[in-house]
Amino acid sequence: MKEENIFKPQSGYLMLALLFLSAAIAAFGLIAIKSPIFIIFILLFIFILPGYFIVNPNESMVLVLFGKYTGTVKNNGFYWVMPFYVKRRISLRAHNIDSAPIKVNDKLANPIKIGVVLVWRVKNTYNAAFDVDDYAHFVDVQTDAAIRKLAGSYAYDNFDDDETEVTLRSGGDEINHKLEESLRERLEIAGVEVMEARINYLAYAEEIAQAMLKRQQATAIVAARIKIVEGAVSMVEMALNKLSEKQIVELDDERKAAMVSNLMVVLVSDKDASPVVNSGSLY
Repeated sequence: MKEENIFKPQSGYLMLALLFLSAAIAAFGLIAIKSPIFIIFILLFIFILPGYFIVNPNESMVLVLFGKYTGTVKNNGFYWVMPFYVKRRISLRAHNIDSAPIKVNDKLANPIKIGVVLVWRVKNTYNAAFDVDDYAHFVDVQTDAAIRKLAGSYAYDNFDDDETEVTLRSGGDEINHKLEESLRERLEIAGVEVMEARINYLAYAEEIAQAMLKRQQATAIVAARIKIVEGAVSMVEMALNKLSEKQIVELDDERKAAMVSNLMVVLVSDKDASPVVNSGSLY
């Protein structure tokens, strides 16, 4: 694979002076002297004119002479080369892709929608100009392929696989790093540098979104109930121990069971309990 070659062309200002000089001589010779030999200077003017080009900051110009790659001009300025050169301008600026969410299947075959943000720029102008047909379109296609590969390698969440530690939803920096590495490998052939890549949209597809939302809610409710029960048991245990330590009241096993039942109902219930005052004997 041929590497990029930095080319330093001739300054355009010197040739611009020669252009004006040849135009002046041609005009003077044809008008004042009226000699056809001065047509040579008109031909010189026509020869010089197409060779000018400007390279703006963060741009480059790839030069090809008779099918052979000569080099790339990266320094901004005003230049001139022979008009036989084929010139192709390639931007070196950073490009940003905010891909629309696409529907893919995750590792568990659940349909999800995922979108990414990609920041890239051309690093090797030879690869971008000659190794791929259209480097900008190549980036778009390979980004789509990398998204599909990433989604197929990880589950959206670990509902169906408790052993899964890294998922698309919880992976964070690790998932984004995997995406960047995949894109770097794919875009290296086009001379493109991946500056940043990250997931900016992730959701279940519409056809299963409601079912998965209910599942998430159920999981959250179960987890909350487990915490509530654990706390309630600790509070009941503490209450019984305090009553026993301070000898406030002596409770047999039956009364303890009744108190535990009442306390658990009060502490675990999702509704406010209605207190009942017992005005009679404890027994």
